[in-house]
Amino acid sequence: MLLYMSQSQEATSPPLHSVSVAGVVVREDGRLLAIRRADNGTWELPGGVLELDETPEAGVAREVLEETGIHVEVDELTGVYKNTTRGIVALVFRCKPSGGTERTSDESTAVSWLTPDEVSERMSEVYAIRLLDALDGNGPHVRSHDGKQLSPAG
Repeated sequence: MLLYMSQSQEATSPPLHSVSVAGVVVREDGRLLAIRRADNGTWELPGGVLELDETPEAGVAREVLEETGIHVEVDELTGVYKNTTRGIVALVFRCKPSGGTERTSDESTAVSWLTPDEVSERMSEVYAIRLLDALDGNGPHVRSHDGKQLSPAG
């Protein structure tokens, strides 16, 4: 009986998720760091997949630097967002710039400091809300979406 149960559990694959990190980098003047992605042309937060051997804070600092040329100090977790269609869980951190110079990378065709209004105009809702959540001071927020639309708050 135990052998049968063990085999049936192995035959059922557990859900697979990817964990990503993103940085809401806020300048002293309130502008927010954003990139235009090279692969699809959309405006988003700098970020990417967390490496197996790094902490979330180290991962967000690495990703922001790789994509924008900006060094950051990571302040706090402001949100956890799950794309239910793609199985991606994103950890979003508010950060302060600590050096570097804006530049594009293989992953970004533009790097810009946007106002909150410009964020809302340029980004889809599922990405803009991550920036806006980081500014409200009421986090960490936990939200799900299907890649296009936020699910109702639960």
